[in-house]
Amino acid sequence: MQKDETGQKHPAGLTREQLLELYYYLRLTRACDDAILRLYKQGKMVGGAYTGNGNEATAVGSSYALRREDYLFPMHRDLGAHLVKGQSLRNIFFQQLGRAGSLTRGRDGTGHYADPELRIYGNVSHLAAMIPVAVGAALASRMKKQNAVVLNYIGDGGCNVGDFHEGLNMAAVMKLPFVLIVENNQFAYSTPVARQHAAARISDRAAGYGIPGFTIDGTDVLQVFETTRTAVERARRGEGPTLIESVTMRMHGHSASDDASYVPGDLLESWRSKDPLARFEAVLVSGYSLTTAEKESTGQRIHDEIEEAIHAAMEDPAPLPETATEGVYAL
Repeated sequence: MQKDETGQKHPAGLTREQLLELYYYLRLTRACDDAILRLYKQGKMVGGAYTGNGNEATAVGSSYALRREDYLFPMHRDLGAHLVKGQSLRNIFFQQLGRAGSLTRGRDGTGHYADPELRIYGNVSHLAAMIPVAVGAALASRMKKQNAVVLNYIGDGGCNVGDFHEGLNMAAVMKLPFVLIVENNQFAYSTPVARQHAAARISDRAAGYGIPGFTIDGTDVLQVFETTRTAVERARRGEGPTLIESVTMRMHGHSASDDASYVPGDLLESWRSKDPLARFEAVLVSGYSLTTAEKESTGQRIHDEIEEAIHAAMEDPAPLPETATEGVYAL
């Protein structure tokens, strides 16, 4: 732990202000997901709705270890990483509602978008396919002498695809500035982890590539941050990639159209007691004098910011039909 000028110790070397910032992003991520589900149920969404309920600490804690110049390759449950990296709520809701002013100009309504200014490159539906792309970005970054690190995410299911091996092996052999986080949220859609592989831990695969591998509690935002920061610093020093398995639970179905009836109820209940927001709030209350007023003001701020972004998105027009052929390749 690190001490500030008052002598108070802070976990992970973070100040109280930074801890409160993590708290804000955790709550903002959950509130955004809830708003997206609400819009989906109201028939205002374009495409599917995916949430990261239960995964917030993984997305927020890991991305908090990045610098502005670093690259982010998130998945559909990593809304928190988008927010920490600087993505605006307006862009998020313009995208979710398929508006003409969105980053994809209304061509998509989910997380399949990029924001090069922020160095965020969104996922494609074939999730593991983003690993070779992210590794390529790490190679390009080194060739350009940017001293930037690439942070990429994959789920427990995606790490059983060939792209996982090929991309991670290349990154290891070339010692590229690459960090891969496996979000082990127990189910690849409806397939439990035990039916996907016989290994006790996904992180054990790291030994086969000659790189460090860690398994961490994905509901503990500070543990996620500290582990990712160590991996990012190692990558920035030119020592190569790290594989981090963040064990958490997908508290909702694969998407809003999936009731997750295949998940045992007692399993969900056991993970509910590890809710990442509640856990971190308890840490702040007990150790950092988080007050009721601060909790309420944070909630009100988040509510106002989200409602403003939704209102702006609802006012923006849908793309004109005659523009449908713009921005596509000619045969």
